[in-house]
Amino acid sequence: MKLHGIAAITSIWVTLAALLIHTESAQPPFSCDSSDPSTRTYPFCNKTLPIPHRVQDLVTRLTLDEKVSQLVNSAPAIPRLGVSAYQWWSEALHGVSRHGKGVQFNGTIKSATMFPQVILTAAAFDSHLWYRIGQAIAVEARAMYNEGQAMGMTFWAPNINVFRDPRWGRGQETPGEDPLVTGRYAVSYVRGIQGDSIRGGKLKDGHLQASACCKHFTAYDLDSWTGVNRFGFDARVTKQDMADTYQPPFQNCVEQGEASGIMCAYNRVNGVPNCADYDLLSKTARGQWGFQGYIASDCDAVAIIHDVQGYAKLPEDAVVDVLTAGMDVNCGSYLKKYTKSAVQQKKLSESEIDRALHNLFTVRMRLGLFNGSPNEQLMGNIRPDQVCTQQNQDLALEAARSGIVLLKNSARLLPLLRTEAMSLAVIGPNANVTQTLLGNYEGPPCKNVTILQALQGYMKNTMYHQGCNAVNCTSVAINEAVNITKNTDYAILVMGLDQSQERESHDRVDLVLPGKQTSLILSVAKAAKKPIVLVLLSGGPVDVSFAKDHKKIGSILWAGYPGEAGGIAIAEIIFGDQNPGGRLPVTWYPKDYIRIVQMTDMRMRPDPSTDYPGRTYRFYNGTKVFEFGHGLSYSNYIYEFKSVTKNKFHFDRSSTAKVVENSVAVGYLVSEMATELCHNSKFTVTVVVENDGEMAGKHPVLLFARPAKLTNGNVMKRLVGFRTVSLVAEGRAEVKFTLNPCEHLSEANKDGLMVIEEGSHYLVVGDKEYPISMVG
Repeated sequence: MKLHGIAAITSIWVTLAALLIHTESAQPPFSCDSSDPSTRTYPFCNKTLPIPHRVQDLVTRLTLDEKVSQLVNSAPAIPRLGVSAYQWWSEALHGVSRHGKGVQFNGTIKSATMFPQVILTAAAFDSHLWYRIGQAIAVEARAMYNEGQAMGMTFWAPNINVFRDPRWGRGQETPGEDPLVTGRYAVSYVRGIQGDSIRGGKLKDGHLQASACCKHFTAYDLDSWTGVNRFGFDARVTKQDMADTYQPPFQNCVEQGEASGIMCAYNRVNGVPNCADYDLLSKTARGQWGFQGYIASDCDAVAIIHDVQGYAKLPEDAVVDVLTAGMDVNCGSYLKKYTKSAVQQKKLSESEIDRALHNLFTVRMRLGLFNGSPNEQLMGNIRPDQVCTQQNQDLALEAARSGIVLLKNSARLLPLLRTEAMSLAVIGPNANVTQTLLGNYEGPPCKNVTILQALQGYMKNTMYHQGCNAVNCTSVAINEAVNITKNTDYAILVMGLDQSQERESHDRVDLVLPGKQTSLILSVAKAAKKPIVLVLLSGGPVDVSFAKDHKKIGSILWAGYPGEAGGIAIAEIIFGDQNPGGRLPVTWYPKDYIRIVQMTDMRMRPDPSTDYPGRTYRFYNGTKVFEFGHGLSYSNYIYEFKSVTKNKFHFDRSSTAKVVENSVAVGYLVSEMATELCHNSKFTVTVVVENDGEMAGKHPVLLFARPAKLTNGNVMKRLVGFRTVSLVAEGRAEVKFTLNPCEHLSEANKDGLMVIEEGSHYLVVGDKEYPISMVG
């Protein structure tokens, strides 16, 4: 009996302890607890003081050991000052992610809305959509913080590296190959997640709903390819390519998006590690662009400066290099281990640590994490019921619908018309999976619907076979797939890639479908009663020339990695409940491209002397499987230039800098032009778009510019604006673009300076062109 009583008491204590642990885990981390009398006397806890004053007060109170402890992503608490622990590393690429160390899905909130992988969302060419996705992610992130399931509100997204090489495993995370699109995406997403307005300017009070971090700064687009990895890679980049390809998205992110974070990349650029590059971090980002935020290293990027690259002779030297360059926080432990000894050895001034801490604590205060209990703050009422809302799930579906690209539709095979007697064969390793739909840097989704399940919702008489053992398709069941195809009216093959083929730390070595996928497709196409539908899941482009030219492959859909609602969106498009409108954000190259171009070659422009064809639609002069911007619809869209407010631009040679390049063209340095001249050169282009079809549709209008005469090294064609319109059947709309020649019609010279060249140009939309000219 006594033992039973002890057991009962023990059980009670265990239960109470569990309750206490649960209560503690559900409490979000915050500093300046008003229930602690000592914090009331600290100026850094006084919300009425300006943040710089509060930060200064806090930093001056810290010991050297406390200061050093705060320079890593897992920053510990400082109990004597009532400062909470903080985790800088959380991810939210296309939804609050399970990756990183800052977020846990082990409490009340067990899932989050998983939007399409970024490469597919980019195919919508819809800035407002990108902004709304950022907004939704921020609210769900704040709800997780308030619930005690997030140890920080700094999210290391977006990835705005230009998708330079089609083999890159992380290209799926980016908005594609065009610097303008990538920059616009950065601005829209950052404004959305940080709580700014869509046009910017709302953050003048400094408060952040969540903190965005634009990465990976800079010229980072190789992970692991034929023995070369990102840790040791030295990207050799010309000033010209840096100015008009690699840097513009980051400049947009800082100047227009006002991002509160930047991540410096692993690689070196022209011999200097990004995280140790003073010119990059301090002179360019902070000095020229006015960046006001924190700079984080990629994880263990500080360690590799010494351990892998050998750039620093000693660990302490690596610490000195990054802190004096302008980096603030180390994802990893290197700064925690070696910063104090660097100070003791008089290699590092404590003032450099203070500088970094000012940036770090400023962001934490802008997030409201030094204002006492979050339940009493402005965003404290965001609760778990604001995660996975129907509105957010509908937005995920809208994003998938908007991004899916119809690559081919011979004889208008799609949409399929349903009848009671109709039967369907669904074949392929990507047909009945959920994880593949999400891409990488994902979290647990609100719901799981496979493409097969979504198609079965439309067609009960559906037969399914996986076709391959897996996406790598080392084993293929052709006979079984052919047999069910012969017994059905239509066949849909769901093929492509997944994270086993392309991901972080894994670049592709070819551009074809894996294993025996092509053999399976061709066998099913030959056996089918009618031309088949091919659905491709992938982040990077795939050479499907065989399918593009095959008469028995009637339609091809590219669906990227379409997120939690992607299966539904694909089925809706196949059966005509949605009109596809996405357009490719990358060039699809032929498989032989990889034989000509080394992934380590960072050059964008072609080199005729070596038959180097260049990269991306702006420079690549070879054959293409599908072009950047390609995308069909169930409607036919007709364009017309209605008006261009200015078609001739005069530049006074006596008052602007004249530049002669290769004795071919006269140009004018934008940097030496008066601001007023650039402003007064703005003009408006009005395009009329007509939906000449029987279905309503959402349609991205892409406006390009091209020179009348192409000279070596010049951009062949560039995107200068894009807008998305929704049109009813036979509807018309006017779309206006405001262009500035200094921004949209200039390009970098070999010194990395932006130049407007004299000569004729054409504005291009669809099959219509409009001439404009630059004259001296």
